[in-house]
Amino acid sequence: MGIFMMQLDLPVPCYTRICRRAINLVQELKSLTKGCPTDIVFDSTGVKVYGEGDWKVRQHGKGKRRTWRKVHLGVCPDPHEIVLSELTESKQTDGKVGKKMAKKIPKNVKTAFGDGAYDRGLFYQELYEHGIQAIIPPRRDGRLQKLDRKPWFKDRNDAIRAITGLGKDNEARKLWKILSRYHKRSIGETAMSRFKRIFGGEFRARKLKRQKAELYDKSIAMNKMTLLGMPKSERVAA
Repeated sequence: MGIFMMQLDLPVPCYTRICRRAINLVQELKSLTKGCPTDIVFDSTGVKVYGEGDWKVRQHGKGKRRTWRKVHLGVCPDPHEIVLSELTESKQTDGKVGKKMAKKIPKNVKTAFGDGAYDRGLFYQELYEHGIQAIIPPRRDGRLQKLDRKPWFKDRNDAIRAITGLGKDNEARKLWKILSRYHKRSIGETAMSRFKRIFGGEFRARKLKRQKAELYDKSIAMNKMTLLGMPKSERVAA
């Protein structure tokens, strides 16, 4: 209405043209920060693509047309910027996707954080080949690996030894997380929560290639909003 009242003749692409061209968008997310991130945090979450609504599933059970995807993000913990993003089918494991994403990690990154889902040999190996330290909690039944055959398990072995030396119980794992700065990983969860609050927990496109383009667009938009400024909190007297 405002454009009509100002008598402006602006070209506006039609919706179908946008849909056709969306699949050709660059799907490799590039860093937008002017700094040089040294840490990266990995996290993932499920998003709905299409299918029955939550009410129908609650009333009648899961249907065949209900489809989900998995969003994987690599976030720089200081500016809260999305550095890497990947969209996969829901059955893809975090460790396998993390290996694929690790190939694109910026050269400045020296430390990678992830939860127990990333405690996989392929992920450790990829980080090791890039000279990146892995801060990942090992499984409770995790065992030491022989480094002469698998040197990429060094960080994992160190974590197991540290937890064992601290008592090998829940308190020991908590203390290890504090000493290793593992709690930086919570920034990945915060970024994922912010992503879903802003854009919702579902994708509009039907085909995987277009969904990846949609994730790329949303990641770019979120980075632009993040770089404008983040809220700062201070403790005040009660």
